[in-house]
Amino acid sequence: MIEWFTWVQLAVAVAAGLLCIALGLAGRVPNDLTIGALALVEVLLVAQLVVAIAAPAFGNEPTGSTLEFYTYLVGALLLPPAAAFWALLERNRWSTVILGVAALAVGVMVYRMLQIWTVQQA
Repeated sequence: MIEWFTWVQLAVAVAAGLLCIALGLAGRVPNDLTIGALALVEVLLVAQLVVAIAAPAFGNEPTGSTLEFYTYLVGALLLPPAAAFWALLERNRWSTVILGVAALAVGVMVYRMLQIWTVQQA
């Protein structure tokens, strides 16, 4: 993982999450802005997947559990599409809140992936 890219991902996920939650609590249904914010989170996750696959070839190997790291990454990759599918299937204000919760969950997972990648084992 590239540390600065991880922090960018985390900032985008938190911003998207707070935006969606605020709009949902204001009574807005899912729209292009909320779905687009979650799509940006997903695009960054796909880029993270590419970086995670390529990084060991350039000497940036994980020091924690590789299986645990990729489990988090695959789980995070599945959250935004699942939330967007739900939001488009049942269009109400709570669907927009669910988009926000999914984005915040991705942020937590990305932070945990950074911890797993950079943990120092004795």
